[in-house]
Amino acid sequence: MKVNYLVFLLLVSTFQSFAQQSPKDNHYLFSPYQTISTHINNLQVDHYYPEIAAKSFNPKLVNEKDAKDLAIQLMQIYKGGGLVFSIDDVSSSPDYVDSLSGRSRYIVSSKYPQIYLEKDGQYWYYSKETIENISKIHEEVYPFGVDKLLELLPKMGTTNYFGLQLWQFVGILLIIVISLIFHKVFTLIIEKIIISFMIKRGYQKVADSYMGPIARPLSILIIFPILLLLIPVLQLPIKVTTYILIALKALWPVFATIVCYRIVDILGVYMMKLADRTESTLDDQLVPLVRKALKIFVIIVGVLAILANLDIDILPLLTGLSIGGLAFALAAQDTLKNFFGSIMIFVDKPFQIGDWITSGDIDGTVEEVGFRATRVRTFRNSVTYVPNGIIADKTVDNHGLRKYRRFTTQISINYDTPAAVVNVFVEGLRGVVEKHPHTWKENYHVYLNDLANSSLNIMFYIFFEVPTWGEELRCRHEILIEIIQLAESLGVHFAFPTRTLHMETFPEKKGNSPDYEKNPSLLKKQLQSFLHKSKDWETEELKN
Repeated sequence: MKVNYLVFLLLVSTFQSFAQQSPKDNHYLFSPYQTISTHINNLQVDHYYPEIAAKSFNPKLVNEKDAKDLAIQLMQIYKGGGLVFSIDDVSSSPDYVDSLSGRSRYIVSSKYPQIYLEKDGQYWYYSKETIENISKIHEEVYPFGVDKLLELLPKMGTTNYFGLQLWQFVGILLIIVISLIFHKVFTLIIEKIIISFMIKRGYQKVADSYMGPIARPLSILIIFPILLLLIPVLQLPIKVTTYILIALKALWPVFATIVCYRIVDILGVYMMKLADRTESTLDDQLVPLVRKALKIFVIIVGVLAILANLDIDILPLLTGLSIGGLAFALAAQDTLKNFFGSIMIFVDKPFQIGDWITSGDIDGTVEEVGFRATRVRTFRNSVTYVPNGIIADKTVDNHGLRKYRRFTTQISINYDTPAAVVNVFVEGLRGVVEKHPHTWKENYHVYLNDLANSSLNIMFYIFFEVPTWGEELRCRHEILIEIIQLAESLGVHFAFPTRTLHMETFPEKKGNSPDYEKNPSLLKKQLQSFLHKSKDWETEELKN
């Protein structure tokens, strides 16, 4: 009985000594799986033996003390950098060979190809290149010396609560407080200082419509670098850290895109104010195109940044887009036609914003030239959107580019008007044209031109030198009023379609024909008197 008991104690002590065997004999380093397991499993919270984890480094390359520090730093890189890999997926073959290099080398993760294991004899260790790069990578994961917090925070307590230590809860609370402080400070700076400054400078609309909505996302945007800097310090489980970092890196470009998109609106308002100071309408046409182009560019860059931060290789995506460009072009011929039509409109400049154009059924004033369509305000005050591809292929009559605006009419007077009166009346019409400040003095025609059925027709063919249709209508009104007043002063009657029945005049009744002054000298005096009494256009222009 005693012999059996002694044998049992001997077996138990043998198994215990075997189970507690230190990896000094490299028993745990025969494969990449065993080496990585030795390193990681001995640096867990409930199983913390850094001196054993240090055995994963080749003693020929580094001493025991430095190997211990390197093992701790490398574990901090795994946790803080969110370097996710499954231990079960690591090769357990002692004779593993890297398919790319053909060497006995095992790369832990593609994120850090400098970190890999290589075989020395029959054992696997972290490579010499890994040893040389650990400090550099550690500084990248913990910049600005935040790794010092890894030495300070654990002193607050290592008691475990819900899978996390006390110092980790304190670190989470500290990060939340810091983020809230920065958020409030930057929001206050933007809302109170920048917006107030813009209101004082006369940018009330821009401050209310654009800067206000930018303040909050911009202050949140500033918080992301702080979170990316401090999250690795918490030393959370590798998968948790990875998902948090991925979420932060994906959300950061989202908020950055929102901010930049709204900044484009502010830039558009500023460019429009600069355009309003110039006489040319070309910049008025250019500003909407630039604003839309910048918005599209911001969205595209934002999407690519999100994909890049999600570790999605965008090069194959761009290659796929180029290959699919032909199919897209075939499917969107009209869209591309309109786009290139807008480019041709901008390059050729057949019209500008504010011009009155006529093209086919389109007749109105150009309000905006976009990438796809041109917006035209018709004279019914409705808005017509004309695809640029269509308007670029049609004949465009640009009334807005006219230097002179033609006005022609027939002035019909009675057949019984004497020739002398007609001559003086025509001379008076020419005087009206010469005296008006906005008529083209070098090119006008006023002549008795036709003997119609019921009237003598005087051709009145002149040009106005005015910039807008409204000015043209005003000048027309002024000229026509002068013509009516001239006719009244000379006793000229305007004709209208009539049939006159001539009967023999009875002694007791006068005829219907008016009596005209036939003395040319008296008619000349009446004309001079009229011209002298008529409106002085130059004085009237100065008053206006």
